[in-house]
Amino acid sequence: MASGEMTQGVAAEARASRRGIWGWMLFDWAQQPFHTLIITFVFAPYFAASVAPDSATGQEMWGWAAGIGGFLIALTSPVLGAIADLTGPRKPWVLAFSIVGVAACWALWFATPGMESLGWLMVVIALAVFGMEYAAVFNNAMMPHLVPRAELGRLSGSAWGLGYLGGLISLVLVLGFMSASPETGRTLLGLQPILGLDPGLREGDRAAGPLTALWYAVFVLPMFLFTPDVARKPSIAGAIRKGLAQLGRTLRNLPSERSYFSFLISSMFYRDALNALYTFGGIYAAGVLGWSIIQIGIFGILANLTGAVGAWFGGIADQRYGPRAVVAFCALTLTACCILVISTTDTQVLFVTIATAGEVSSLPDITFYIAGCVIGAAGGSIQAASRTLLVDQVDRERVTEAFGLYALSGKATTFIGPISIALVTAFFAQEAFGLSPQDAQRIGVTPIIALFVIGLALLPWVRSRRYELPA
Repeated sequence: MASGEMTQGVAAEARASRRGIWGWMLFDWAQQPFHTLIITFVFAPYFAASVAPDSATGQEMWGWAAGIGGFLIALTSPVLGAIADLTGPRKPWVLAFSIVGVAACWALWFATPGMESLGWLMVVIALAVFGMEYAAVFNNAMMPHLVPRAELGRLSGSAWGLGYLGGLISLVLVLGFMSASPETGRTLLGLQPILGLDPGLREGDRAAGPLTALWYAVFVLPMFLFTPDVARKPSIAGAIRKGLAQLGRTLRNLPSERSYFSFLISSMFYRDALNALYTFGGIYAAGVLGWSIIQIGIFGILANLTGAVGAWFGGIADQRYGPRAVVAFCALTLTACCILVISTTDTQVLFVTIATAGEVSSLPDITFYIAGCVIGAAGGSIQAASRTLLVDQVDRERVTEAFGLYALSGKATTFIGPISIALVTAFFAQEAFGLSPQDAQRIGVTPIIALFVIGLALLPWVRSRRYELPA
């Protein structure tokens, strides 16, 4: 087998109805505004710039909150995944965690500018991450039962692309009709905010929370109504005990399954690097480049457009070349983009000074927009290909447990990544270093590069099956 890849004919596998497949794909459409509006382009930058005492502290606090939410998933997802495989249906799990995520997103409305008590808000942010990300674990586990393996790459890529379009539309709604500049009182489209939202109180930015909750609640319904679920197993007695036993066997045998083990460790690092890049990109732009929410939103619109296109083309490349090749190419591209982002300030590009203090140059902004477009395209592709690469590592009877371990491997560094950024940012923000908050932010996000490099180093040990569609 050349390059460790396996080619296999298409087996006679069950296929869900067209309506059921679209229902499953709409989950990504439903969930993407959480990542677009809350985690990356609207609420997180608003939190860092207007709720926290200063941008460096905001980056630090957001890192702790997101990290704790990821840590809770890391502790429990493999166990619940193993239990779900034994009991059968995934939808009840999706519903339970969706309720937590929706309630937490709605509560973000109450995060007012300059508020003094931030403890409860940290809990809400952690619960939002916990609920929304956990629901995705069980939704992803339904994927292998919908189409033959030969079509999984395109299915995953198309779903990610659809999700990016959903994120794009939700972002346009917020920026065009809700979020307004406090100085001008106008939105990106030059309109007054709808629903009487007060720009001075940043109600348009805060409304991203309730909008995310409503969007998710509406668009997740087709998945619940039309997508076929795994049948309930005849006997579920002792499911918790059996699930723990099965998970124990998997963990004991995992080091001997070199490809599966290497993939989980590799993806743990490169996915967390990508998540950190998404999470702190908007915060970085607000603190280092001095961007407004509207500028960050334009950045998000471009990234979501290219993300949709990138995910779709990534699905085609996945089907043709295999998911491992797609993951490796995208990880290299994202590493280069990360270096470009860190090297860009309002006066520098690639660490080269292009303007002195007080001068204005558009080159840093243009550079950051270009980086955002490439990050969107490569990020969409790598996430879609990672789902199919995981399916290549296990049989369908273990797929929910596998996605639980996938969540564990990702969340293990999803809390390490943000917390590392928080610690590095706090360390270099000390008065002894004499650095500005902006310079502390720049240095603070450097752990992202190390995470990408480690993930890339482990990919050669991962096998990728390439399934050819019949002519």
